[in-house]
Amino acid sequence: MKSVNTKQIAVIAGIVILIVLLLFANTKIPEKEKVTAESGHAGHTNASSIEPLIENARKLLPDEQKQRVKQLEEATVSAADKKTAFEAIINLVDSVRQPLLAAHFMEKAALASSTEKNWEEAGNRYFMATRFFKEEEKPALYAKAMEAFEKVLQINPANTEVRINLASCYVEGPEPMKGITMLREIEKTDSNNVNLQLNFAFFSQRSGQWDKAIARFNKVLKIQPDFVEAYLHLADAYEQKGDKQGAIESLKSYMSKTDDVTIKAEVQNYINQLSRESAPGEEHKH
Repeated sequence: MKSVNTKQIAVIAGIVILIVLLLFANTKIPEKEKVTAESGHAGHTNASSIEPLIENARKLLPDEQKQRVKQLEEATVSAADKKTAFEAIINLVDSVRQPLLAAHFMEKAALASSTEKNWEEAGNRYFMATRFFKEEEKPALYAKAMEAFEKVLQINPANTEVRINLASCYVEGPEPMKGITMLREIEKTDSNNVNLQLNFAFFSQRSGQWDKAIARFNKVLKIQPDFVEAYLHLADAYEQKGDKQGAIESLKSYMSKTDDVTIKAEVQNYINQLSRESAPGEEHKH
């Protein structure tokens, strides 16, 4: 059984409250953001240079951290252990929530110490940073993530998780159909890979293919029952489909598997709202 790795779980766990508060807002997906998991069609802008985005991120640093980053950068020039020297900068920019700068310096660390692990972390950081940028800015970040993932695969072609993330970058970036084809190829030999199934589920979700998204999230839970955040996404898919009872059942399943009092309260409030909106006598079978 293939599990989501520790870093992926940490990232998802860190945004659970945000998901609870925002996921079920009944917002429509803008047409330009839609990705079709079956056809691979999507609208994208051309990749722009990453440098202006990095410079802007530097400007957003508080003055004290800006000066400290400059000092730490200068120290990397003569540092015997450059990876450790860059990690000090990464920890600093992480502390002030500048994910692009963290990705940028992780790439520098990988250039100084070209290992599979370092390039994978650089790629993952660029990939995750896309969620904080506008649609027209994202192609530059996807391009950098892809560069890093390609370097990983040069070192270790058998790294399935990186192959999945690289395919996802293609779907979101320059060649959606190529990315979907890559994911389908991986599925032929590793269909129980949670990361793979999550990617298919998210692409279906974004393109409004709610039945396909529901099937994929259910498969995630079958493979990895403790991946309870999938119930939140299931609830969203059911609600967007117009199946409020299905959403309520998914949310109840999530509540039964979390001990966080704050999250439980938010979820219960939403269940109450859905129950009031649900038509009397609505039938639902799972």
